[in-house]
Amino acid sequence: MEELEKDNNKFFKYYFEYVSKIALCINTKMLNEIILELVKLRNNKGRLIFLGVGGSAGNCSHAVNDFRKLCGIDAITPVDNVSELTARTNDEGWATVFSEWMKVTNCNQKDALFIFSVGGGDLEKNVSVNLINAVDVAKEKKMKIFGVVGREGGYVKKNSNLVITVPSKDSNLITPISESFQSLIWHSIVSHPNFQINKTKW
Repeated sequence: MEELEKDNNKFFKYYFEYVSKIALCINTKMLNEIILELVKLRNNKGRLIFLGVGGSAGNCSHAVNDFRKLCGIDAITPVDNVSELTARTNDEGWATVFSEWMKVTNCNQKDALFIFSVGGGDLEKNVSVNLINAVDVAKEKKMKIFGVVGREGGYVKKNSNLVITVPSKDSNLITPISESFQSLIWHSIVSHPNFQINKTKW
C-alpha cells in the first residue's frame, strides 16, 4: 500500500481490480436463499427492518426506498427518524437506540431484520452494541435475521440466519469495500427478476 500512495493511477488500478476480485467471491447461493426468504416475507405481509450505523445507516435509507418501490416490501429503518434516534440516544443511550425502537414498532415473527455493518458488533470490545441488542430482540421475537458484513467474527455473523461476508483482506480498505458492497449486494437483490415487481425508470 505504501508504494501505491506515491502513484494515484496505481492505487485506482489496484482498488478496482480488488473490487472485481471480491465481486467474484460473493456467496451467490446464499444470496439466492435470502431472496427466497424475502419472497416468503412479502407473501406473509411481513416488514423488513434495516439497521446500520455510519455509512451503513445511509445505505439503510437507500435500501428501504428500493425494497419498497421496486419489490413491494414494507421496509423501514429507524435511522430515517433523526428526532427519535437522537432523543433515544440522548435520554437512554446509544446502546439501546435500535432495540427500544424495535419494541415500540411491535416487531414480530412475521418481520425480518437486515443489518449492514462492517464489523458486525463485538460485545467484549464494546463496538456496535446497538446492533447486538437489536439482534437479541429479533431472536426473542423469532424474526429472521439477514446481513451484509465485512468481517467473519462479529456478533451479527454468528447470530443471524443468512449473512453475506464481503471477503476483504486488505485492512486499509475493509470499511470502504464493505460499505460499497452493501450497496452492490442489495441492488443485486432488488434487481433480481424473480423478486423485483416494478421496473426502474431508467
